[in-house]
Amino acid sequence: MATTPRTRAQVAAGASALDPEPVAGPDQRAPARGSRWERMAERPVATAIAGTVFIAFSGTLVRFADVSPTTAAVFRCIYALPALALLAAAERRRFGPRPAPGRKLACIAGVCFAGDLILWHHTINAVGGGLATVLGNLQVVVVGLVAWAVLGERPSRSLFVAVPVVLAGVVLISGVAGGGAYGADPVLGVVFGVATSLCYAAFILVLRQGSTDVRRPAGPLLDATAVAAVVCVVAGLLLGDLVLIPSWPAHGWLLTLALSSQVMGWMLISSSLPRLPAAVTSMLLLLQPIGALFLGAVLLAESPSLVQLVGCAVILAGVVVATVRRPGRAASRAALAVD
Repeated sequence: MATTPRTRAQVAAGASALDPEPVAGPDQRAPARGSRWERMAERPVATAIAGTVFIAFSGTLVRFADVSPTTAAVFRCIYALPALALLAAAERRRFGPRPAPGRKLACIAGVCFAGDLILWHHTINAVGGGLATVLGNLQVVVVGLVAWAVLGERPSRSLFVAVPVVLAGVVLISGVAGGGAYGADPVLGVVFGVATSLCYAAFILVLRQGSTDVRRPAGPLLDATAVAAVVCVVAGLLLGDLVLIPSWPAHGWLLTLALSSQVMGWMLISSSLPRLPAAVTSMLLLLQPIGALFLGAVLLAESPSLVQLVGCAVILAGVVVATVRRPGRAASRAALAVD
């Protein structure tokens, strides 16, 4: 057809679905349909922050559910699978099957995510919420160093400045600086906490490498969540604290956790991962403790101390330092992030 070359040019240029020129076939319609995620990915910082807001509800919802650590981890994943499967099926119809290497990376990310979920809950039980927060968020340092050593993403000078600032803020929020509780088994808690940060960092990095196609973030997240569910079930059976019989209202909270955090939260974060340096993504995820602090105050009647509020301000300052770039270097940075 005479219109075919023009149609392809329009698709390549990002023509909208309302363009009066007819589109010749399903292969040409696909990019227009997938443009929503591409438009979101053009604002990766805002998209990652929105996802972080959703995952900030995780701790509050787990507390409302009041179940064992592995039970919460298992059903967080299982209840998310139907929604992710529908989204992934739609992506497959539009863009075809995903490459095998990407699927393998997503499965590896699922193993890491299962370890992160289980270890984080056990860290809280062993060492208390304050120090568990500090230890779990050591992923900031781990992600930056691993991304530099393995992926060749040399951190900017601003990131080197921001990392200690943000970690100081996390310490203040945790309550450690104000004499927070250290839990029943500090040594075991430290072991669990360091392992949590390693698993969390590995999950972020591996999922990012397997989610390079910003048009379809649901596929990698579906694979990772399904693998995490299986690993958590096996771990729960071995640890003996898994309860598979649903109860109300606990599983209402777990369903809410799955749809809000695992589906919406990580869909938004996954769509931004390929467009941001790994270290910056890990910094943005540190907004989660701030969100959790305020949600605890509103929904659980918790009263943040002055020290914790100062910690919130310190973390926000660190995130701004890490993500705001000088105008002259913004274009080259964006080009590197897209690659």
